[in-house]
Amino acid sequence: MNKRPLYFDYAATTPVDERVIQVMLGCLGFDANFGNPASSSHAFGQEARRSVELARQQVAQLVGSQPEQIVWTSGATESNNLALKGVMQARGVSGGHIITSQIEHKAVLDTARQLQDAGVAVTYLVPDAEGLISARAVSEALRDDTFLVSLMLVNNELGTLNDVQAIGQAVREHGALLHVDAAQGAGKVAIDLAQWPVDLMSFSAHKLYGPKGIGALYVGPRAQQRLLAQIHGGGHEGGLRSGTLATHQIAAMGAAFALAQALFAEETATIIRLRQRLLEQLAGIAGLSLNGSASQRIPHTLSLTFSEGEFDSAALSASLAFSATSACNSASNSPSHVLLALGHDARLAGRTIRLSLGRFTTEQDVDRAAQLIKASTAIAPAFWAGAPS
Repeated sequence: MNKRPLYFDYAATTPVDERVIQVMLGCLGFDANFGNPASSSHAFGQEARRSVELARQQVAQLVGSQPEQIVWTSGATESNNLALKGVMQARGVSGGHIITSQIEHKAVLDTARQLQDAGVAVTYLVPDAEGLISARAVSEALRDDTFLVSLMLVNNELGTLNDVQAIGQAVREHGALLHVDAAQGAGKVAIDLAQWPVDLMSFSAHKLYGPKGIGALYVGPRAQQRLLAQIHGGGHEGGLRSGTLATHQIAAMGAAFALAQALFAEETATIIRLRQRLLEQLAGIAGLSLNGSASQRIPHTLSLTFSEGEFDSAALSASLAFSATSACNSASNSPSHVLLALGHDARLAGRTIRLSLGRFTTEQDVDRAAQLIKASTAIAPAFWAGAPS
C-alpha cells in the first residue's frame, strides 16, 4: 500500500477533529439526538433544537456576535450568494453599484458577474503589490449608488490579511453595507463583530476542523431589513434560509468553533513557530519568493514562487499534498486569478505552490516537506529577502 503524502493543504480543507466527530455522532442513530429541530411538540425535536442553539451560541462566541445574528447555510459559498444576491434583491430597484476585488474567491466573483448580468455595476479593485486591498482604494471607488462592498478577510491563496475594520469604517460612513468572506479567517484571526463595522460575514465549518456541507452567515443589525432569502420553503432561520436543519452538521460546526476558541492562542503560536522553521529551511533556494505581504498575513498559508532553475511540481506532488492554486481554480485547471492579478504571468503562476499548515502539522512534517521541496529544485546558495526575521 502506498504511503500517503504529507498534508500541507489545510487551506483547501481540514480533517474533522476527532472531538468534533464525537459530537457529530451524538446526533446520528435512533439512540442519538436525531430529531427534527423544527418539531417543537415533542422531546426529540426539543433536544435537537437545544443542540442547534448551543452551536449557534458557540459560533457567535468565536466571532463576537449575538447568537440570533447567525444564520445556518450549507457553507461559505451559499453564505456569499445569500449576502450578495440577497442585498441586491432587497433594494427593490434595478441598477446600483457594488465593489469587490480581483482576488476574491470564485463564490464572490461569479456571483458578482451574475449581478452584472442583472444590471448592477461592479468595480473589481486591483490588489496592491502586497496582495492587499486598502481602505483608501475602497474609498476612492465608492459612488453615490454604491450599496454593497464585498471583500475577504484572509485571501485563500496568499494568506494576506485585509484591514476590514478600516475598510468597514469607510463603507459605513458612506452608508453602504460591508460583506466579508471570512472562510479562511475564522479561528485564525481574532474577530469581534460587536466592534467591527461589518454587516455580513461568511463562515465555513470545513476550514476549521468541522464537516463539509455546513456554514453560516452573520447578519448584523444594519443588514437585517436589507437582505432577501434565496432558498424558500418553510421560513426557517428567521425566513432567511429555509430547509430542515442538519443537527449533526450544525452541532459539529459549533463544537469546531468552540474548540478553535479554546485553542486559539496555543495553536497560533505553534503555527507561527512551524512556519518560521519551514521558511528558514527553504531560504537557500535561488529565485524563491513569498507572494503577498510578509507581515500583514496569517501564519498558516504561504504562496511560494520558484522563479529560477528547475522545479518539478509533478514529482513533488507525489510526496507532498499542496495546492498549485486555490481549489476553485484547480477545478478548471487554469492559472490562478489571484497570482495573475498580482502581476505574475502564466509561467510564474505555474511555478507557484500554496503550502498551508494546520492543527496536525508537526516539526517532522515541516522538516520532511522542506527536504522534498529542495529536492524538486536546483539548489543554489542565495539570500531570500522574503524570509521574515
